Amino acid sequence: MTNYILALDQGTTSSRAILFDHAGRVHACAQGEFRQIFPQPGWVEHDASEIWDSQRSVMEQVLRESGVPASDVAAIGVTNQRETTVLWDRATGEPVTNAIVWQDRRNAAFCDQLVAEGKAELIQQKTGLVLDAYFSATKLKWMLDNIAGLRARAQRGELAFGTVDSWLIYKMSGAHLTDTSNASRTMLFNIHTLQWDTDLLALLDIPASLLPDVVPSSGIAAHTHTDLLGVRLPIAGIAGDQQAATFGQACLKPGMAKNTYGTGCFMLMNVGKRPLPSKNRLLSTVGWRLGEGANRTDYLLEGSAFIAGAAVQWMRDGLGIISHSSEVEALASSVPDTGGLVFVPAFAGLGAPYWDPYARGTLIGITRGTGKAHIARAALEGVAYQNVDVLSAMQKDAGIALSELRVDGGAARNDMLMQFQADILNVPVVRPVVTETTALGAAYLAGLAVGFWASEEEIGAQWQVGRRFEPKMAHDERLARLHKWQRAVERSRQWDE
Repeated sequence: MTNYILALDQGTTSSRAILFDHAGRVHACAQGEFRQIFPQPGWVEHDASEIWDSQRSVMEQVLRESGVPASDVAAIGVTNQRETTVLWDRATGEPVTNAIVWQDRRNAAFCDQLVAEGKAELIQQKTGLVLDAYFSATKLKWMLDNIAGLRARAQRGELAFGTVDSWLIYKMSGAHLTDTSNASRTMLFNIHTLQWDTDLLALLDIPASLLPDVVPSSGIAAHTHTDLLGVRLPIAGIAGDQQAATFGQACLKPGMAKNTYGTGCFMLMNVGKRPLPSKNRLLSTVGWRLGEGANRTDYLLEGSAFIAGAAVQWMRDGLGIISHSSEVEALASSVPDTGGLVFVPAFAGLGAPYWDPYARGTLIGITRGTGKAHIARAALEGVAYQNVDVLSAMQKDAGIALSELRVDGGAARNDMLMQFQADILNVPVVRPVVTETTALGAAYLAGLAVGFWASEEEIGAQWQVGRRFEPKMAHDERLARLHKWQRAVERSRQWDE
């Protein structure tokens, strides 16, 4: 009897490997950071070989340090930073250029051009996505158009494209594939037919030969090379990080929602078996597709704020006002309020519902009395304020008033932030016992496929409340704060010309 599922959680700034037991508890974890590359303002890149090296290293480390033999692992689940675009040589298996990261804004002007040509509605109808540089398709097009020789090589069938899940699975198994959740984030995938869309490939001039096969999120998709861990293991769960976190939070019924506080903030609501078109500039996206007997696709509404934990990293690495990210709560709590300071963390533009790639980070209301504690508090509050705009749009689209918001991710461990989030949303915020829900979702998808867990009902029963934060802020104060926030947002917009 195998006792564990191995989840690989490949994030924007680090790679992790986590072993989960039958109860859905973390048995062991290993984590390693890798380089962030900023060639120009608004450009963000990764070296895909460094991503793989870091992921392989922590995978080996978690087994070695826990003493768990690979033969005691029932299956591997993979979850990943989404939209980040990798292009590699099919013959050598090596990247042909740096990966372009989801945060990268170099294609904003091209997206504006497509909007001016009237293509936004077609793209939204087919993909559920707002036309934006966030998604993989225009990143891939940029690579083919701007790096010498790549388009010709792509047309000869020599290159392979994938999001980070595809890249990791290729390195582990040699298979070139992705799952429905990641495919739905490329802006090349029709979420109604669940196939690559020939019209969109033609529009963006992308050769179909580049694309991976699309498989269910839960189902045995490939097996690892024997020499990777000493045994062949099934890769049986694949999902983009936010879809995986939604599954890990057991948001398995329509109307249930979660918010992940990672590098960015990502709020997703289960809307059931059919995509729900957004009238409020949110994304309609595939949540997961269950294979084998279930043969079912669940859809989500999503609103994202691009900067959350990255604001804390900026205070640590850019400003130097904290030495470790864990220090930010104590610093922010050392003052009773922000002293009138408002921080709009639009380092990479504004996400939903604004979709303004030209917005920039704004710190407004500075006085002679402003200190680093006020900046820290304003940054945390700015992370929370963004989610009010997203939740408001989500409730309008779904016609559902949220009864609670389940939260996870690194910053969800910050009690001050979670209490302020409940206050400013006027919705209870619920943090589960297991906050590693992104990796847990990938583990659940893999475990379902191999019978490690029997059903979604068994998974739902494992979810437990860790702490519940009830709203305490007075109505008038909430409205006054939100009014000031909206004024600050307007000042941040369309800044970069």
